[in-house]
Amino acid sequence: MTMISVNEFKNGLTIKHNNDLWRIVEFQHVKPGKGSAFVRSKLKSLNSGAVQEYTFRSTAKVETAEIETKGMQYLYNDGASYVFMDTATYDQLAIPNDQIKDEAKFLKENMDVSVIMHEGKTLGVQLPNTVELSVTKTEPNIKGDTSSGGGKPATMETGLVVNVPFFINEGDVLIVNTVDGSYVSRANK
Repeated sequence: MTMISVNEFKNGLTIKHNNDLWRIVEFQHVKPGKGSAFVRSKLKSLNSGAVQEYTFRSTAKVETAEIETKGMQYLYNDGASYVFMDTATYDQLAIPNDQIKDEAKFLKENMDVSVIMHEGKTLGVQLPNTVELSVTKTEPNIKGDTSSGGGKPATMETGLVVNVPFFINEGDVLIVNTVDGSYVSRANK
């Protein structure tokens, strides 16, 4: 059990708070003109997936959680769960669909990911920062329609819908940010 000051917060750090495990999504140190400083944070529950905002006094201490990550390869979805294989031991692990709803939009077969565990219990999947996905459906490009600077929706091979520039066509392979599901660029062929 390691206690840290809230002034030592980092994005991605996992803490125990209110009998739950939380990953720090973002935080901000605030020093108002009057009164004492505090830390405003956005935390994501590793058990339920809920995101909540908490404000801590700058003198508060929280307990860090010992999280184990294991490199695994995504194999397939059997309808009820996603199946991963430990690349070292070839052991398979099934994670229920509802436990990794958000991450599932980025999973492709044979993709390497990190499975997050705490005290032997599987909490979820940590994806790489970006993934390459191919476009399966999008509207055709309209010549000359570049003045608006906007975009159009594109459905990726995993079912994820991403807003992309007008020049993207079906079959293009794109690099997509897994944090917010946004278009980064076209992948080099």
